[in-house]
Amino acid sequence: MSSDKPKILVTGGAGYIGSHAVLALEAAGYPVVILDSLEYGHAELAQQHLKAELIQGKTTDRPLLDQIFQTHDIGAVMHFAAYIAVGESVEKPAEYYHNNVYGTLTLLEAMLAADVKQFVFSSTCAIYGPPKTVPIPEDHPKNPISPYASSKLMVEEMLKDFSAAYGLNSVVFRYFNAAGADPEGRLGEDHQPETHLIPLVLQAALGRRENIAMFGTDYDTPDGTCIRDYIHVADLASAHVLGVEYLMQGGDTTFINLGNGNGFSVREVIETARQVTGEEILAVERDRRPGDPPRLIGSSDQARNILGWEPQYPDLESIIAHAWQWHLYRHGRASA
Repeated sequence: MSSDKPKILVTGGAGYIGSHAVLALEAAGYPVVILDSLEYGHAELAQQHLKAELIQGKTTDRPLLDQIFQTHDIGAVMHFAAYIAVGESVEKPAEYYHNNVYGTLTLLEAMLAADVKQFVFSSTCAIYGPPKTVPIPEDHPKNPISPYASSKLMVEEMLKDFSAAYGLNSVVFRYFNAAGADPEGRLGEDHQPETHLIPLVLQAALGRRENIAMFGTDYDTPDGTCIRDYIHVADLASAHVLGVEYLMQGGDTTFINLGNGNGFSVREVIETARQVTGEEILAVERDRRPGDPPRLIGSSDQARNILGWEPQYPDLESIIAHAWQWHLYRHGRASA
């Protein structure tokens, strides 16, 4: 199928957020090529539900990148190929800096060699560290407290310099808590091991784990549990399409939070999951984890003002209902 729209290279496009971005790009008429190491991505899901060609490999492989740019007429790049486990980054910082920083640098150098100068980058609200103000604006002080977060901030600094020196412009999206699944049930969240609250709660609902832990119930919040900003992955994906179109229309490098602007507590997540699934879901109270701030909520004014973005699924019930539909399809209930 021919398209009058430029082809987009999506690194990490077989992973959770990347695959939803590919789905959104394809729905908007963009041809896509995926580069994914398949360490964490799911080839079978990408091949079943996406039209894109899937190339297995890493962004640290410069000859492979050069081959992709020579073989395909790439107009822009979306970059999701990062290691993301905060705890692991503390134990293995070398791996995180190699993959997240060196891998991105190698990709950017290959882009310059191919004269591709539009880049959408998957960053994180973790670069802010413990918040001084809530909601967190984009000009909040940067204080990363893990090698993972530091690796993302290093790339942001590189992108500022590449924009100034080479005219390679970027939209940098700082995510809050991506959650949910494709509303049509084709794609969803399937990390191994899983560390995110909503899929863990749904595993408990499916009988795949005995309970869900609430780490800290004495925070200075209305119900004593931590509050986080959950953004539906389909809304996250739609912002990436708007981001690449902004660059294609001549937009300058910009840094944009992606969150709901609303926060939901751990108790609210568990209670909403009980309502959506009809399951009891045993919650157990545990001690606080070190470094967990009481509230993490992002201001998404920039996304609205610069990109005209509006989340379609801002309510927690939709986020959990779509995730539940996906988990039932992907894993089913544990046998009694």
